Amino acid sequence: MKTWIKRTLIGLAAAGTLFGGLAAWAHNHHGHGWRAMSEEDSVQMKTRMVERIGGKLDLDAAQKAKLGVLADTLRTQRNALVGTTSNPRAEMQGLIAGPTFDRAKAKALIDAKVGAVTTQSPAVVAAMADFYDSLKPEQQAKVRDFMASRGRGGHRG
Repeated sequence: MKTWIKRTLIGLAAAGTLFGGLAAWAHNHHGHGWRAMSEEDSVQMKTRMVERIGGKLDLDAAQKAKLGVLADTLRTQRNALVGTTSNPRAEMQGLIAGPTFDRAKAKALIDAKVGAVTTQSPAVVAAMADFYDSLKPEQQAKVRDFMASRGRGGHRG
């Protein structure tokens, strides 16, 4: 199979998964919408998240600051992925609105998402690495344990 065909199929699968996950997330948040969270709400949510994780990992101030940078970086990536989309379901429905699948529009959507990931990923990796590397070995072990338990259906809390 030609490389560009493989990439297109992988991209379509990734975009389908991404759109499906984002649509499910939006649905589970009872219509709060893609960009409904105000900057003030975002800051409050980030503060609660940093305090919650900070308490569980017993983070010091410097570590909390790095976690805050990671949260900001992830939000920036999320916003880049979402782009100007206000209704992802309508975008997906638009691909099949006519008698044929709109390949050009699908490719444009995928290219935009892949571009956002490509552009934002180095900053996310750097922020995650800075945070994780700042943790003490026992804190890193807690993170690893948490990640392992989440993979086995660990509880949310």
